[in-house]
Amino acid sequence: MATAPVITPDTAEELDPPPPGRGGRKRGGGAGRAGGHLRAGWLSYVILAVFALGSVLPLLWSAIAASHSNARLAEPTPPFWFGGRLFSNLETAWTDAHMGTAMINTIFVAGTITVSTVLFATLAGFAFAKLRFRAKNLLLLLVIGTMMVPPQLTVVPLFMAIAELEWTGQLQAVILPTMVSAFGVFFMRQYLVQALPSELIEAARVDGANSLRVVWHVVFPAARPAMAVLGMLTFVAAWNEFFWPIIALTQQNPTVQVALTGLGQGYVPDRGVIMAGAFLGTLPLLVAFVLFGKQIVGGIMHGALKG
Repeated sequence: MATAPVITPDTAEELDPPPPGRGGRKRGGGAGRAGGHLRAGWLSYVILAVFALGSVLPLLWSAIAASHSNARLAEPTPPFWFGGRLFSNLETAWTDAHMGTAMINTIFVAGTITVSTVLFATLAGFAFAKLRFRAKNLLLLLVIGTMMVPPQLTVVPLFMAIAELEWTGQLQAVILPTMVSAFGVFFMRQYLVQALPSELIEAARVDGANSLRVVWHVVFPAARPAMAVLGMLTFVAAWNEFFWPIIALTQQNPTVQVALTGLGQGYVPDRGVIMAGAFLGTLPLLVAFVLFGKQIVGGIMHGALKG
């Protein structure tokens, strides 16, 4: 007849070893444990520094050029540090290009286009991603197909339309044609296909929510990271848009990009003033990214982890 083995403290420790961190085992480094942080090597820092320098260098050069006179910029050896005419050139560019009016107009135009594009693209993307209706795939192909049409082909009929409406030189001529984009619709559709489970919509319907409540309480929270990315891309594109505003607007009611064309129109263009105007036109985008960049990147990471 077999006898039961006698369990002593030593044999108990062998049968059931203590968990990590309570003695009996070495505590591993942070990189070896699950959830530990990886340490970047020196090569990663070198690559990041090179890319950061390449991104900052054009802006730095425009600021340096804006601080020198036209004669200094015309010399064979370009300046590599700031001069003493930065504020003078900035004042000249601000006055000659009517940058105050141009800034207000561009903020209004870019903000309106951004809000409308994000709203309409999210609604359309939700419809193409989760709703069922006839010819859905055909309509989606037509929307994507509009991205392949060069914008130069639409200039003549679009200008004839705004001339008929007597909108020439007014801001609505720039806002209304770009209140939604095919790229935004396709972008939001692709995101919502994966990020928005159909079970959530069905559960909201079971609870008695109508379409408006489903969109407000289910679709918008799920699409928030993609909406932030689309809003950032749309605002930057609307701020930098030049081709259509230079046709539809005038120097009396310009956007920033249209106003910059009024600089340096003399017999000898003052490149210092031109660079000062370009620096002024870029500065609001930098301020917006510094203020809201953390929220935008946080929304992107939240969407990546959630997906």
